Amino acid sequence: METTPSDSCPAPVPQRARGRVLVVEDDPTVAEVVVGYLHRAGYAVEQADDGPAALARFAAHRPDLVVLDLMLPAMDGFEVCRRMREHGPVPVIMLTARGDEEDRILGLETGADDYVTKPFSPRELVLRVDSVLRRARAAGPAADAGPLSGGGLSLDPASRQASRDGRALALTLREFDLLAFLLRHPGKAFGREELMREVWGWDFGDLSTVTVHIRRLRGKVEDDPARPRLIRTVWGVGYRLDLDAESAGDRTSGGGTGDPAALPAASQSGGRPR
Repeated sequence: METTPSDSCPAPVPQRARGRVLVVEDDPTVAEVVVGYLHRAGYAVEQADDGPAALARFAAHRPDLVVLDLMLPAMDGFEVCRRMREHGPVPVIMLTARGDEEDRILGLETGADDYVTKPFSPRELVLRVDSVLRRARAAGPAADAGPLSGGGLSLDPASRQASRDGRALALTLREFDLLAFLLRHPGKAFGREELMREVWGWDFGDLSTVTVHIRRLRGKVEDDPARPRLIRTVWGVGYRLDLDAESAGDRTSGGGTGDPAALPAASQSGGRPR
């Protein structure tokens, strides 16, 4: 993680905070830097160094967002995330010291909306907090889009409810936004850079974030995620939502070992799907 001598000196709590963030991190140096940067960005921050303390603070003062380390004593971040989400939706950014894609997928599966792999830039983490909170707040009843449907999928942006063939889909914040974006642009191919910019609101970042979310989304909306017929891979470009799967069958290949959503995250650090 990038640090400077001033990084370890948190600024005072702002009088008018942009939001309340709970930071759950057992490494005191990392915690101090993260808390300091979030304070200076205008957030009110609470801190916990293990799972039970995090759940207690979460119950006492419901935060607007949680920055949650994966490797914690007594109770790991996966379990902490599960227990928090039992009390309702709250945006979660998970920190992991391991770059394994399975850890990232499990984090997303337990309800995390984003993940950051250590070592990381505290400035980038603040930007991700800004982005996740901005999208979470924009996802309320004031959402300007009406219901979306096609290919057996139905989404209501106002209520944040989604279904496939009448069966409710349990989507994370990012999964919902990604599927809604694709439903608004059926038949159009988007590169991962475009999806990161349009859905995540980032002009930078690890493109494997998009890859993992596409894989997770396919696992929830496809009949056979290994041979996707809705969210297709367009070689050399990115991904496309095909509502007419039958007619799209000869134009793209939607799975197999060459699909970027099936490759290890380490090979997805940049560029476009190959």
